[in-house]
Amino acid sequence: MEAFIREKLQEHVEKLSNAVLDRKRSPSVSIEEKSRYKRMNKGFRDRREHVIKTTSTLKPYSMLSYGSSTIVGYKLYQVHLIKAGDTYHLREEEEDRQLTIVKQKIINDQKIKRTDETAMVRQRVERLPRRKSESLRNNMYNRMQAVQYAERWWNDYNPEYPEFTDNCTNFISQCLQAGGAPMHGQHQKEKGWWLANDRWSYSWAVAHSMRWYLSGSTTGLTAREADRAQDLRPGDVICYDFNGDGEWNHTAIVVAFNHEQEPLVNAQTANSRNRYWKYEDSTAWTPDIKYKFFKVNDHIST
Repeated sequence: MEAFIREKLQEHVEKLSNAVLDRKRSPSVSIEEKSRYKRMNKGFRDRREHVIKTTSTLKPYSMLSYGSSTIVGYKLYQVHLIKAGDTYHLREEEEDRQLTIVKQKIINDQKIKRTDETAMVRQRVERLPRRKSESLRNNMYNRMQAVQYAERWWNDYNPEYPEFTDNCTNFISQCLQAGGAPMHGQHQKEKGWWLANDRWSYSWAVAHSMRWYLSGSTTGLTAREADRAQDLRPGDVICYDFNGDGEWNHTAIVVAFNHEQEPLVNAQTANSRNRYWKYEDSTAWTPDIKYKFFKVNDHIST
């Protein structure tokens, strides 16, 4: 990689960190992402949180040059050290991005958007028999094991499972299974909640289907709706309808709580850890966003 490109990338990394820290040097990102940074910083202020430090790491994985233009594909990893009162926590996120340089000047940087939620990009490479968890034998949902799985795999992909272009709900299904939730209804994609070899139910991998499955399931993995995010516990699930149009787009799992007892979540697609649950700092956020809060039942129905 040419020296001037490395220099531009390093400069850009510093600007991305400054954007989170609410400093004036603005990165060359889209208008919607600048709005995202404004909402992010407003959220920190509203929650009386202070970002002590942000570390941004940029890892290029592709480069295409033509004429005076260069397009760089890269993975951005950010860690934010957040202080609220006497407490601290780390928020982490990772995403794929594409940066355009023209005549040695960065003119655009944007998140790579996924288009097909059910497109499988990697099949399982192992066929290991899964052990029956202690919680499943006891007919109990083990929240700790679900959260531990979410912490281990939030920015990685378990080779025992397929990977999808939009992997958020597949990831949450894995977390729930790690907590002992049993599959049922195999071989009918429209029914139940299951994964078998390279086939799966819609509820396993599609956010909209999981939202309605959780509302209606009476067997195996079951849940009940909560009125407020503060009523949830670690291992519970939040579903998101970003446009408020009845099409549910995203799923996340509660892993912790902040100083105001508001949930922090882990999720994939835009890989994130300890993210504030409202997603106001997402480019997908709109003022019409709707949420569904699901309390996973501790007793597994058989």
